[in-house]
Amino acid sequence: MNLYLTLLNTIRFAFWAYGILIFIRVISSWFPNLGKYRIIQMAYSLVDPYLNFFKRFIPPIGGVMDISPIIAFFALNLLEKLVLWVLF
Repeated sequence: MNLYLTLLNTIRFAFWAYGILIFIRVISSWFPNLGKYRIIQMAYSLVDPYLNFFKRFIPPIGGVMDISPIIAFFALNLLEKLVLWVLF
């Protein structure tokens, strides 16, 4: 039972941490000077491939507002639920 709970919590934490990285990526895009920090560059390199998938299909609203991170959050949440449902 402990292995079950450990695996469950590890999966949940991984999805939560990736969601936090997406949030950091979105917030840091509002402040261009933050791009010089290594932690922000790491978030970009981990999250941009995932976000770019959604950006291919969802154009910015009015050419300015990019809603693809919102859709990416929803997709990440659905993926987490799917993974947990399949495994458990």
